[in-house]
Amino acid sequence: MYKILIVEDDEIISREIASFLSTWGYDTKRVVQFDKVVETWMDYGADLVLMDISLPYKNGFYWTEKIRTYSKVPIVFISSANDNMNIVMAIARGADDFIAKPFDSQVLVAKIQAILRRTYDFSGKTDLLTHKDVQFNIGDNVVSYNGQSVELTKNEGKILRLLMEKKDTIVSRKELMEYLWKTDYYVDENALSVNVNRVRKKLERIGIVDFVQTRKGIGYIV
Repeated sequence: MYKILIVEDDEIISREIASFLSTWGYDTKRVVQFDKVVETWMDYGADLVLMDISLPYKNGFYWTEKIRTYSKVPIVFISSANDNMNIVMAIARGADDFIAKPFDSQVLVAKIQAILRRTYDFSGKTDLLTHKDVQFNIGDNVVSYNGQSVELTKNEGKILRLLMEKKDTIVSRKELMEYLWKTDYYVDENALSVNVNRVRKKLERIGIVDFVQTRKGIGYIV
């Protein structure tokens, strides 16, 4: 399930977008603290951002530039300020697309689907990864072992997926961070370690011990 962050201060519009996208199977989160857009995006781990231009505190151009210092996550502007200058400025700041308000919800979904396909194309890869009797279904983020199973969060699943796809090979912290957050830099240096430890604890619930091993100063291996 892809996660979409909605940065829109009109509560009616943001709720309508969130409700409509949920019917298409997307997980959504609405920004409510508009002085903490970047923090909300990081905590949520969005796969795509819908960004308005006119916002409290700082405008959408500002927040897009801030996000772009950390990540290449797709950003789509949704705004009634759709003159050519604003469109050019949005693209120049790093936006991937611009949709003028009022817009057709079906058009919004079509554009989101197209951008997500271009950005996250995992076609051709198996839905089931197996290593040392551990099975991981990447379709539903469920790990199975000795008749037991546990569900991972999206980020936990991405960590285990990359490690299992590269089993018996050390995966560097930089590569994992790039895979998780589309960047090799993150505000909290311990963010990756915290996520890896969460994976380990969940695996231990079903008897999988010492599966994800640390190679100090290098990365991780399974």
